[in-house]
Amino acid sequence: MFQSRSVSPTMFGSAVTILDLTYHGIVRSVRKMHGNALMSILINIFQAVMFVLVFFLMFEILGMRSMAIRGDFLLYIMTGVFMYMTHAKTMAAVSNAEGPTSAMMQHAPMNTIIAILSAAFGALYVQVLSLFAILFVYYAIHPFTVEQPVAAMGMLILAWYEGMALGMIFLALKPWHPPTVEILSSMYQRANMIASGKMFLANSLPAHMRDLFDWNPLFHIIDQTRGFVFLNYVPRYSSVTYPLILCTVFLVIGLLGEFYTRRSVSLSWGARR
Repeated sequence: MFQSRSVSPTMFGSAVTILDLTYHGIVRSVRKMHGNALMSILINIFQAVMFVLVFFLMFEILGMRSMAIRGDFLLYIMTGVFMYMTHAKTMAAVSNAEGPTSAMMQHAPMNTIIAILSAAFGALYVQVLSLFAILFVYYAIHPFTVEQPVAAMGMLILAWYEGMALGMIFLALKPWHPPTVEILSSMYQRANMIASGKMFLANSLPAHMRDLFDWNPLFHIIDQTRGFVFLNYVPRYSSVTYPLILCTVFLVIGLLGEFYTRRSVSLSWGARR
């Protein structure tokens, strides 16, 4: 006598559901490092400060300070460290996001795209909060000026975008052979400690040295960031267009790979990981 009628969700209702799931996924991803979200941010701040101090001491001991831009030396170091950390942390978060064999995927509204977005935006949230906290404290101690803050922030988003795009590729490859992908991901991150160019300027490198780093989108991002942060530096050998186009290509390849892997996935893969 009584029959239940299924109601198709509207586009607005679907969007609200996705946003709600993504929000809870971001909270979960932020708390992966520590049960307390505040502690996760403090740990990330501590890591960033340690990176800055290590590079500061390296420049001082090796006498490389003359290679930096005329201006605030610590700000020069931080432009490289923040871009590198945002890229590396986002790539690691996305590549380790919940896959199709995860127990979380057993819940009907949940899917891998929401898990990927949650990991990516969670990493961005932590990095941006850490960035502003460190810069606020440093500004209170030693006031500084950022020449084009909006454009510099855009470079941080581009570094995050590159990390998400490469993380998608590693995520799509991981179910096929997890140990190999872990090694490749670790090798890429270690290589980027030098290849990202955060320790030198593209304008000051000879042509034969510049060719060794010019392939790396992060090299262009860091060099362009310094052009936006400092008044007396104009990047001549890097561009914003190159990393933007290349990262978009990587993202499309990663999405196609993730879709293909999701269709071919088996629960036994999850047991092997």
